[in-house]
Amino acid sequence: MPCLNEALTLGICIEKARTFLTRSGVRGEILIADNGSTDGSQTIAEAAGARVVPIPKRGYGAALIGGIAAARGRLIIMGDADDSYDFLALQPFLDALRGGADLVMGNRFKGGIEPGAMPPLHRYLGNPVLTGIGRLFFHRAIGDFHCGLRGFRRDAMLRIGLTAPGMEFATEMVAKAALHQLTIAEVPTRLKKDGRDRPPHLRSWRDGWRHLRFMLLFSPNWLFVYPGLIIFLLSIGALAVLRQGPLQIGGVVFDINTLLYAGYAAGVGSQILTFGLFAKLYAATHNLWPADPFTRWWQRLPFEISLMAGAVVSLFGLGWSVAAAMSWGAASFGHLPQPETLRSLIPAAALMVVGIQWMFFAFIKGLLRLEV
Repeated sequence: MPCLNEALTLGICIEKARTFLTRSGVRGEILIADNGSTDGSQTIAEAAGARVVPIPKRGYGAALIGGIAAARGRLIIMGDADDSYDFLALQPFLDALRGGADLVMGNRFKGGIEPGAMPPLHRYLGNPVLTGIGRLFFHRAIGDFHCGLRGFRRDAMLRIGLTAPGMEFATEMVAKAALHQLTIAEVPTRLKKDGRDRPPHLRSWRDGWRHLRFMLLFSPNWLFVYPGLIIFLLSIGALAVLRQGPLQIGGVVFDINTLLYAGYAAGVGSQILTFGLFAKLYAATHNLWPADPFTRWWQRLPFEISLMAGAVVSLFGLGWSVAAAMSWGAASFGHLPQPETLRSLIPAAALMVVGIQWMFFAFIKGLLRLEV
């Protein structure tokens, strides 16, 4: 149990946990990861027979990471010390862990949420939205990404390297478990109104943003690759169509101005896409999460092939530009017909920009020594 000034409810939680261990015949310990309490929580925990581990680094995640490292058990169940979760009803978690699950999530929406236990903003907006994004990004059918009552195998959590010090730790555990292909199960759990006489440590908008930011950072496909690829392909299509002349759809005419923005978008889309590939390569190189099949293929692709592909695209754009310059020379470097000339120059410039981006990205790949 992570703990920061929970004197009012800590003793109740410890007693319930001890009763569960006794009834279930489980040999275990009750560990309090104390995050600097000043209300005597440590004394209460020790008097109730729990083991107190001081965690100097502040934060929900920091307390849990320290607690997991200090725990002696093979299986761990974590839960808040505010008496909002029922530590007498942990058997489903234990059964799922014994059945082979690496991580067992509680689902408060299936188990029941008592009146006043969860703010309406969290219940009807925050949790459903963030859970939906998490399901989309990490491909796990989990109905409650942020339930604080969970069970897991200690060795599995140590293996995936949890590091988030704040509330986003709850998301990190699920995200990394999914990325490392751990077995994740879910069981209903009931949430009741906590027994605190003070506001919770959670800050809705700040911590909600931290959860969303974490999911995006651990989903380079959704943050970079998919948006970049869509922008790039749409812009290339627009360049190809508008290169031939104006396009009218209904009463709207797309012409040279649209072509200019399409050329700009091609460079932007290509840049975002290369950011995504770099993020995936960096993560694989530094063991942040396992590489997917495409990333493994990209790792093995020789540096020279990546460099030559960018050079070919850039040289094609350069050749196109030289041809336009020769036409300008044939006109004694005077006025050229507009906008016809721009229909060649804008796509040519876009190709040069994209090619140069990919050439330098090849050098970044080489810098990471991924071609070895």
